[in-house]
Amino acid sequence: MTEIVVHPKDVDAHVAFVGRQPIYGRSLDVFAYELLFRNNEVNRASFTDGDAATAQVMLNTFVEIGLDSIVDHHLAFINLTRDFVLGGYCMALPKDRVVLEVLENMGMDHELMEALRRLSTLGYRIALDDFVYHDSLKPLVELADIIKVDVLQLDKKTVSDHVEILREYPVKLLAEKVETYEEFEFCCDLGFDYFQGYFFCKPKVISAKPMPANRMAVLALLTKLQEPTLGLSQLERMIQKDLSLGAQVLRYINAAYFEMPKYIDSLDQAISMVGTNRLRTWASLLMLTRIEDKPVELLVTGIVRARMCEQLALAHHVQEVDHYFTVGLFSILDGLLDQPMNDIISILPLDTDIRKALLKQEGVLGRTLECVLAYERGDWDTVLCHGVEVETVKAAYLESISWTSYLIPLLKS
Repeated sequence: MTEIVVHPKDVDAHVAFVGRQPIYGRSLDVFAYELLFRNNEVNRASFTDGDAATAQVMLNTFVEIGLDSIVDHHLAFINLTRDFVLGGYCMALPKDRVVLEVLENMGMDHELMEALRRLSTLGYRIALDDFVYHDSLKPLVELADIIKVDVLQLDKKTVSDHVEILREYPVKLLAEKVETYEEFEFCCDLGFDYFQGYFFCKPKVISAKPMPANRMAVLALLTKLQEPTLGLSQLERMIQKDLSLGAQVLRYINAAYFEMPKYIDSLDQAISMVGTNRLRTWASLLMLTRIEDKPVELLVTGIVRARMCEQLALAHHVQEVDHYFTVGLFSILDGLLDQPMNDIISILPLDTDIRKALLKQEGVLGRTLECVLAYERGDWDTVLCHGVEVETVKAAYLESISWTSYLIPLLKS
């Protein structure tokens, strides 16, 4: 298997990483995305204090890429620096599309407070990030629309105390760094309005209880689809037996791949055009859409990961791109099925390289998945450690988001 190696050499100063992390409402629908940004001249995920040029790079990036390409119709939360606010750069951002995040360590003084008040008066929404309450911050709390409380940084009692205090103000509360369903339920019970973190990617309950019937059915079909001995005729019969799956496969193929010379209206055509392995992969994806009571964003995450792994493989002329797609897609199986990944992998007849990638992020596939996960979380140093050229990774990520945004409505219809 071809190694994918990336080196951040000869990086253009204007090339920047741009990512996103979802923010949920109480029903687990996406409310907004926080935009993650890093300019390659900066050795951290924030802007150099006083560096107006860096602020301009971010604005240029938004102009070049466009907010719609990153967050679709959702709001975008954007972290600010003191110089960004005082330099007037916020005025270039559309107030109906953004939430401006303010950090306590920005050096809060009269000048900055007045600048924030002007922005609020103009209709910009203000969020306080990594917020820890004390009385001196009351003027800032009174100005805010949303307050973000880091539940990983504070113990449960302190979080509860914060909620009790902040409920006296007309603000929305956002729990950030929520990593487990137990934490999500705790924050829900406290009355938080919004939630941010990767709790939705992890199993909801690990117990000895049997898996629900609908998930067992999905896992059984996934197992059959992954059988290495599954032949062309067997695959075709398997899909044809499930009329809705067959229709979905054809609709998906025609929608997902624009380069097809003509409309594909039969499984015979589909197999001859895309091959058995690709059809097997797509059928697996479509099976995962049948799992209920999970946020749509979990499936979005899996498809973005799958497509990005595939795009990185294609950029380096790897032949077995189906394996890369499968690794990215199956990386969310534990969250979808509410079972430990070890248990799921022990059932599925997967290729050894795919197993190693999913369980330990080892091997070429595993390192590619690790790079994709690092980008997803804004862990830019880890992304760079994998040596993928910056522009290649960024392009793969943005293309994957665009592709997934187009695909999701078709998969759920």
